[in-house]
Amino acid sequence: MKHLIHTLNKAFDNRVRLGVMAVLMANESVSFNELKEALDLTDGNLASHVAALEKAGYVAVTKQFIGKKPNTTYAASKEGKIAFQEHLTALEKLLRG
Repeated sequence: MKHLIHTLNKAFDNRVRLGVMAVLMANESVSFNELKEALDLTDGNLASHVAALEKAGYVAVTKQFIGKKPNTTYAASKEGKIAFQEHLTALEKLLRG
């Protein structure tokens, strides 16, 4: 039987990535600045963690210009939503013992 600790998703081990996914699960999409403010992160810290989640296929990134200003928004992908829910389920099972 697989030990419950091994069912946790390593992509969400880091507290920043966990926070990013939690915010994205609660919202349809979130701008870079909103996400940065919600999690109290620096630009570079947020960008590196979102890039890791994007590489895993868990976050969809949309870049556009509003007027002359760049605007980047993030949303949890279908795969990301499934993976995060599985991670939360594994955490709940681990807590229950």
